[in-house]
Amino acid sequence: MKLDVEVLRYLSKEEFRVLTAVEMGMRNHEIVPTVLIDRIASLKNGGTYKVLKSLLKHKLLHHDSSKYDGFRLTYLGYDYLAIKTLLNRGVFRAVGRQIGVGKESDIFEVCTEDGTILAMKLHRLGRVSFRAVKSKRDYLRHRRNYNWLYLSRLAALKEFAFMKALEEHGFPVPQAVDCNRHCVVMSRVQGYPLVQVKQLQNPETVFETIIGVVIRLAEHGLIHCDFNEFNIMIDDDEKITVIDFPQMVSVSHRNAQMYFDRDVECIFKFFSKRFNLSFQEHTDEIDGSDVDSDETGRPTFSSISKTVGFLDKELAASGFTRKDQNDIEKFIEGGSEKDTSSDTEGTEDEEHASESNETTIKKLDSLQLADQEECTSNAYEDDKVDENQQSYEASQNNESETQEVSDKEEDNQTVDTYDAELSKRLNKQRRRAIAVARRGQKSLASRNSYKDKGGKSSHNSKLQKQLSNW
Repeated sequence: MKLDVEVLRYLSKEEFRVLTAVEMGMRNHEIVPTVLIDRIASLKNGGTYKVLKSLLKHKLLHHDSSKYDGFRLTYLGYDYLAIKTLLNRGVFRAVGRQIGVGKESDIFEVCTEDGTILAMKLHRLGRVSFRAVKSKRDYLRHRRNYNWLYLSRLAALKEFAFMKALEEHGFPVPQAVDCNRHCVVMSRVQGYPLVQVKQLQNPETVFETIIGVVIRLAEHGLIHCDFNEFNIMIDDDEKITVIDFPQMVSVSHRNAQMYFDRDVECIFKFFSKRFNLSFQEHTDEIDGSDVDSDETGRPTFSSISKTVGFLDKELAASGFTRKDQNDIEKFIEGGSEKDTSSDTEGTEDEEHASESNETTIKKLDSLQLADQEECTSNAYEDDKVDENQQSYEASQNNESETQEVSDKEEDNQTVDTYDAELSKRLNKQRRRAIAVARRGQKSLASRNSYKDKGGKSSHNSKLQKQLSNW
């Protein structure tokens, strides 16, 4: 969806309040119910439904009534919330033309009060061209359900943190200005993408500086993972600037060597095709760093000393909240380490198997108890007696389960017979409870047959009394 900022100046406070309410509701709902939006917005004079219609007209919200009546934010509505927040902070005052489009982001020009032109990057994960997030990025580690807006926000926070840390350590990156939601504001790079450059005065020096940046990143504990001619900017003086950082990982990642070799291979392949460079002479010294290389001159991942810095661990101090720090640490570090001893794996498998057996038995108990409660809802006192019996049997079942866990060899043989006996007992108790409930119910006709409720029978009896008096 294209960014159209014309409507932004005409939106009222109530409309931004409703947009914020939808955003807050999307933390726990895929589609936020309309009643919940009204409660969160809590407008003074009401009119939440009228505001929702106007926001839906400008395509800031999407209406969905498949399961229930609700709304969700679109990327345009999320853009408006981020831009409004940055405008209130005084980061910039105007939004200009679009200067770049990627598979997962859009880049626009913005202008400050003093006329300085900056670049605003809006992350837009979930496009048709890039939806394989689970296989291409590590944002969704230990997660099943996800939201594209939340993933875009994580990517923006991650890029802002990397850009801030690399700038402090003297890497050729843009200057990070501010970040909000999925929007990152940075200094505008004066140059062109390397893929658009056809000729260079000194291609060998440019190649050495680029490979030197890759090696320096690895020495500081980071790997770019997307280091190619599309993410390298070069100006008229042949100075390079590296962009696009949300996919960076640590050197301790399990696929770190593969990512490093891929970045180096992209640079070697591009310069050999575009500028016809031969890399047999470039063997040891690249940008003043002593790194071992193979026969073709490519630096190897194992020969790089990774003790210069620990940026992969120090990035937590770059503007993250505590909640976001825990999420990003899981994403960067690649999760917890796996156990290497086979004995511990065997014991863990047995414990998981015993726990799964116990959970299945408990699920059967809960299902049968739920049936009892539905059948005996009319006999409250009889239910209490049944619950006491069930608690007594549950204690006996727990004792038998502990005995079964201790006897691992007899576990698989006795679980089936135990489940059969348990189901028989519960069925008998359910039949008894239904019978007791039916006995306790009295017919309504027998209760109310002698009462006079003013029907036809009462009217006839009154007429007979009047005739007898005459």
